[in-house]
Amino acid sequence: MPTTTAETLSLVARNVSVAPLVLLSAADHFGRSSKGSGKRVVGVLLGQNDGKNVRVSNSFAVPFEEDEKDPSVWFLDHNYVESMNDMFKKVNAREKLIGWYHSGPKLRASDLEINELFKRYTPNPLLVIIDVQPKEVGVPTDAYFAVEEIKDDGTTTTKTFVHTPSIIEAEEAEEIGVEHLLRDIRDIAVGTLSTRITSQLQSLQGLHLRLRDIGTYLQKVTDKDLPVNHAILANLQDVFNLLPNLSNPTASTSAELEGMKENGKDQGAELTRAMSVKTNDQLMSIYLSSLIRAITAFHDLIENKIQNRQQQESEGKKEGEETQKEQEGTKVDGEANGISEEGKEDEKGKPSKGKDRGKKG
Repeated sequence: MPTTTAETLSLVARNVSVAPLVLLSAADHFGRSSKGSGKRVVGVLLGQNDGKNVRVSNSFAVPFEEDEKDPSVWFLDHNYVESMNDMFKKVNAREKLIGWYHSGPKLRASDLEINELFKRYTPNPLLVIIDVQPKEVGVPTDAYFAVEEIKDDGTTTTKTFVHTPSIIEAEEAEEIGVEHLLRDIRDIAVGTLSTRITSQLQSLQGLHLRLRDIGTYLQKVTDKDLPVNHAILANLQDVFNLLPNLSNPTASTSAELEGMKENGKDQGAELTRAMSVKTNDQLMSIYLSSLIRAITAFHDLIENKIQNRQQQESEGKKEGEETQKEQEGTKVDGEANGISEEGKEDEKGKPSKGKDRGKKG
């Protein structure tokens, strides 16, 4: 049955929220099955769909094969889907089969046929493409609903997917678990400061992308390439109203800040003062660390000079002692030579005893 325009708008207007556990399960499924092969993985989504809000809270993997050359040839074990669905119902009856997912990263030609298979379990299945290897900072999910549109001639209908926005939303218990998980996933060789700076840089990059999208949309509305959507403009106005006014002068003391609050002139003053105090504290710590580093470097320089001087003095003493020993050895040798020469002269001057006795006889 063809989908009317109202039904299509209702599908697009649905709020689709995906739990982080689903992303973790899909990434684990891809890592165990198809990492390095380039093939996509397929799984089932479990959750709740009340017609307005779609909450994807759980998932499980499904055996899936397809021919890369012929997209019409694929295999999905629906018996496995039914048995796993029955077991999950025993664990949590509130989680129902609401759709399926694959690792994409884009729509495939066989997605409509696979979506028709899942209509056996739910009337309007949700397709979520999960990018398990994201290259940009942002939400790694794209949600789609299948609809039948009537062609312009009114004779035939075509099946297609309509995109609906999706968000990553976690409950309080899930947020705690995800924070602990992300806290443990870090490079050991990288310090804590580097990790914090990297996370802040990624956050700022994501904020920059969102602001760029907002600027592109507003520019298209200004150029009349897109129609004016008052709901979007109202949300943007609410966002701009939440931004503090940093152009006001900063209150230097707490008394001045309290006085500005009483007079209703505290727009941005408290935030500006807090940012100034925080900046001054950080600059003070940087100044102290630089000062300590310089003093340590001077201390090491002085210690190095002292060690070099002591080493030179010790080497000079050793050379002096060796020179003195050489001189004393030369003197001793000279005296020994003199004594030996005197002994030779004495031996020459003295007559032998045998000759004297012979004369006497």
